[in-house]
Amino acid sequence: MLTKEKSVADLTKKYTFGTWRYQRGWSPLQVVDAEGCYFSDSTGKKYLDFSSQLMCCNLGHKNRAVIEAICDQARSLPYIAPSFTCDVRAELSKLLLEVLPGGLEKFFYSTSGTEANEAAIKIARMFTGKYKIISRYRSYHGSTGASIAATGDMRRLAVEPAGKVDGVIFAPDVDTYRSPFGVEFGDRAIASANYIDYMIRNEGNVAAVLIEPVVGTNGVLVPPKEYLPMLREVTDKNGVLLIVDEVMSGWGRTGEWFAVDHWKVAPDILTTAKGITGAYAPLGLTATTREIADYFEDRYFAHGHTYEAHPLTLAPAIAAIKEYKRLDLIRGARRKGEYLGKRLAELKAKHPSVGDVRGLGLFWAVELVRDRKTKEPFFTAEDKLAGRPSPLGKVGADMMGNGVYLLDWLSHFVIAPPLIITEEEMDEGVDALDKSLVIADEGVRK
Repeated sequence: MLTKEKSVADLTKKYTFGTWRYQRGWSPLQVVDAEGCYFSDSTGKKYLDFSSQLMCCNLGHKNRAVIEAICDQARSLPYIAPSFTCDVRAELSKLLLEVLPGGLEKFFYSTSGTEANEAAIKIARMFTGKYKIISRYRSYHGSTGASIAATGDMRRLAVEPAGKVDGVIFAPDVDTYRSPFGVEFGDRAIASANYIDYMIRNEGNVAAVLIEPVVGTNGVLVPPKEYLPMLREVTDKNGVLLIVDEVMSGWGRTGEWFAVDHWKVAPDILTTAKGITGAYAPLGLTATTREIADYFEDRYFAHGHTYEAHPLTLAPAIAAIKEYKRLDLIRGARRKGEYLGKRLAELKAKHPSVGDVRGLGLFWAVELVRDRKTKEPFFTAEDKLAGRPSPLGKVGADMMGNGVYLLDWLSHFVIAPPLIITEEEMDEGVDALDKSLVIADEGVRK
């Protein structure tokens, strides 16, 4: 007879889909509790959450203020249709005006980053009367129709042609480790921004450029300081909207409320999710300028959801924003990020498998290579689509055995702990990675 613990995993595997993977061999860990920077499995073993689950538990687990906000809202008004309004809808809107980049004044509330990007693309096309969207190859914008079409990585390739939507074209990335142009660091921003300018002028009918200011799962790519200001100039010059996807990079993750704040760039549309509630409830946000909002005063706004502006998702966002402020987590992420960056740099000096360490605030990537000189990756998109075992998965499994959870994607790890993490906990995570990297070191080409 199956134990209770085993039956939970077995039932999950048998009756639900594991995402972005072959189903055979999936053996999900049963989690029964989580608090602070740790979660626990059904045996009572604790794990340091060194990636904030999916880079979303920015406030850590079991923040009392956010939990109470959900409970209070459930007791007072658990749901109302989006054609009505309620106090939390108005209160959250006022709070967002205090923390979003200047000029973003009209909001559409959904339930995920995917939906936020769907809304952004739709709004851009309605507002401009144009239909082409320029995205980038190293990008992930979601898993539904337009958002997966705007995704440049292998997740789009896996569902083509069904996942392809006409009108999305891709531009080169700003990657300071593997430049698509093969030019020196200072020129990469100029080359990448100028290429997008070239694309806009030659494609025609471009509604918007959609980017992650700091690329998320595709490598935590931090652009040179010139890039975003240049891209803003390019889009303004050509009458094209700039959409920034801050689903991962927002809410203090990079040491500012939003990543674009580092470069003082004001987008036309900003999308976000994840950290907006600290992942305590599924909320997505699409924020636009007043100019875009005014366009729809006398024109039909052709978008909506049953769960748009759902009160149970709005209430925890209010509490979360107040907690970010009360705990001074934005400034804390900058300070802690400096310490974390230094510790991770030690790994590069020590382990031949570490090709690059890069990041900003509490958002970092450790990229593994078989050969530092050629930068040959350990694992590729082709490997993942073919179902081959990942060497990074072996490193991650060893870390789990030592009580640390770290997300890997293709050939890099994403280090993005809760913003409440302490130096001692950061040391715990880095030390575990240090020990487990010997597995990858064995695969380095001699």
